[in-house]
Amino acid sequence: MEIEQVIDNIAKMKAEIAQVKAECGYDYDITLIGVTKTKPVELSVDIQNMSLLADVGENYVQELVEKYPYAPKLNWHFVGQLQSNKVKYIIDKVSLIHSLDRESLACEIEKQAVKHDKIMDCLIEINMGSELSKGGIDKSDLVDFAKLIDSKYPHIRLRGVMAIMPNLGECEEFRGLFEDFYRQWEVLKDSVSDRHKVDIRSCGMTNDWEYAIRYAQSTHIRIGRALFGARQ
Repeated sequence: MEIEQVIDNIAKMKAEIAQVKAECGYDYDITLIGVTKTKPVELSVDIQNMSLLADVGENYVQELVEKYPYAPKLNWHFVGQLQSNKVKYIIDKVSLIHSLDRESLACEIEKQAVKHDKIMDCLIEINMGSELSKGGIDKSDLVDFAKLIDSKYPHIRLRGVMAIMPNLGECEEFRGLFEDFYRQWEVLKDSVSDRHKVDIRSCGMTNDWEYAIRYAQSTHIRIGRALFGARQ
């Protein structure tokens, strides 16, 4: 995709987000994360140099490591499933890890954050659709997991929750998942100490971002295809 089309797509997406916010009467800020998975390094360079977006996301550690040196001024988000043995490669590069979902991963994030003298901002990923193929904890485990992080891992700061919703299409059940996701954010907020800053609800991608804003009041939407075209 040519950069001129990317510029148009970003402008269109920002305008559509503003319209949905206005229709809902929301006045909070929404962070648009451009997910550059499978896209060339040159795209990240253009995004940085042309100030098209402040925030970009990657699903794969190798791609993030390859692209980061060329666009270090961007806020990099890790939005995919993260293997514990890969944490060391991204800990000093990302501003937010969206997919904290197990203690073994928390342990490694803590270990690497200590090495870099860093407090690592993380989101707890919740498997809202109970899909075995997707990561995330069951929502029934959210409070216990959050309290575990709070008590044992001082270099992890919880910022909120993340989810990848099942592809149900427009229906009442789909809307209900987003409303429930918002409630889980409230549960997390009430479960941890003041050292955390629980202010982020990360859900919504190309197919469902409007639902995410309307019904979950998503603060961070993760958009790839609608901005940059299909995966390569």
